[in-house]
Amino acid sequence: MTDGPAGTGEPGDRWGGSVSAPVPEAGIPTEPRPPDEGTSGATFVQRGDRIFRFLATGSGAFVVALIGAIGLFLLIQAVPPLLQNNADFLTSRQFEAGDPNNLHFGILDLLLVTVEVSLFALVLAMPIGLGIALFLTQYAPARVARPFGYLVDLLAAVPSIIFGLWGLFVLAPVIQPFALWLQDNLGWFFLFSPGNVQIAGATVFTAGIVLAVMILPIITAISREVFARTPRAHIEAALALGATKWEVVRMTVWPFGRAGYVSASMLGLGRALGETIALMIILAATPAIFTGSLFDGGATFASKIALSFAELNNNLSAGAFIAAGLVLFVLTFLVNAAARWVIARSGAKA
Repeated sequence: MTDGPAGTGEPGDRWGGSVSAPVPEAGIPTEPRPPDEGTSGATFVQRGDRIFRFLATGSGAFVVALIGAIGLFLLIQAVPPLLQNNADFLTSRQFEAGDPNNLHFGILDLLLVTVEVSLFALVLAMPIGLGIALFLTQYAPARVARPFGYLVDLLAAVPSIIFGLWGLFVLAPVIQPFALWLQDNLGWFFLFSPGNVQIAGATVFTAGIVLAVMILPIITAISREVFARTPRAHIEAALALGATKWEVVRMTVWPFGRAGYVSASMLGLGRALGETIALMIILAATPAIFTGSLFDGGATFASKIALSFAELNNNLSAGAFIAAGLVLFVLTFLVNAAARWVIARSGAKA
């Protein structure tokens, strides 16, 4: 290696030439950047960020305010009839609000029927929805999964009145022999004891099955989307270690999508709690006390309000049904709170 030009004291390159100018690193400009001519670009970005933040915050505040306004309206309308009520609102099984001068209304039977039919539907729909979601995302080929998924989603487009008519006139006669077998062989258990209705099939049992079909698309669609987003690297790593398909589902797909599956189920439960027309058609209103049997009749909060709409001819009578609606409103909030708690615990254990 030779020295550089005389007087410089710098070494030359290996061929005797002078050292060339250093090559700049990637991303570093070779010449100084000219000063900015203005700040219009930064101002535009800041203004857009402020607008977006305002819209996002305003949307969240609007939803909270809307829910609060609905709850306040229900509370204000429910207080006067509750003060005039001649029965215990929470424990009475009688709901007579036609005469504003003699109000006797309680929500115990309505609450029991609403909760039982909704939970029964959820118990039926959750395992089926889970199985369909896992089949579509982990087992079925793409040419089968896509049309089958569309077919399941189409159930959500069927009107409630169609489900109600189908349940009463088609499903009820088909499942009647099975219902009789349950009563004959498992009637010692309160859920399967003989019911209090005379109309065959107009029971909580039929209504729960129909309701399960109605909430199945919600549970399946959300669970399918969650399971499909399981990191591919996790699945491939499990397969590389020799895991079977079931072990892949159990160790990677299920832990990743468990919280989403619970959320989907709680959304389905919320849908079941508020269903009106289908249950109004199927369930037979009966003056008998609801015993908790799946073969009892009765009415839910929503179906009772819909069936008694003709009685809402004065403020006190209407307020009695609004008070029942307020209980359903609070029940929905409790379900959502329980779902949040379950999801939080599920995420902590994952």
